[in-house]
Amino acid sequence: MAAPTTPSSRDSLADMADRTESSIHIDAKPGVVLDVIADFESYPEWADEVKRATVLSEEGDGWADRVEYTLDAGVLKDTYTLDYEWDIFDDGTGVVSWSLVTATVLKAMNGSYTIAREKGGSKVTYRLAVDLYIPILGVLKRKAEEQIVDSALKELKKRVEG
Repeated sequence: MAAPTTPSSRDSLADMADRTESSIHIDAKPGVVLDVIADFESYPEWADEVKRATVLSEEGDGWADRVEYTLDAGVLKDTYTLDYEWDIFDDGTGVVSWSLVTATVLKAMNGSYTIAREKGGSKVTYRLAVDLYIPILGVLKRKAEEQIVDSALKELKKRVEG
């Protein structure tokens, strides 16, 4: 596959300035972490906010291109579709990025997982920028992003190491 780019080529300058970012260490090789990230239909088993995830299309390379989700993250509830890009090396390191295709409440949801090899396992960095059609205070929007990012990283770690 193509070499990863950092930041993701999908990140505009505006997205980079107005996004939430956090990292976590996971005691597993990058390929193991990537396998869990790529198994979208299992998300409802371990990601509390994801109530349903359905792969809509693949290009035959084994990676999902479009995935539809039903999300219930407290203040943020929606059914939406994301388009994925996979800039991953053979060892599982690299960037998985996504952008919003369709939604009801969400106007934008762009993000990425960056998986890097780290002593004793992997470092996973999650970046997320969300915009809503409904007016919401910036501090509340950021709080929702932080909740999603924090929960996703902790739940990913638990699933991989579990």
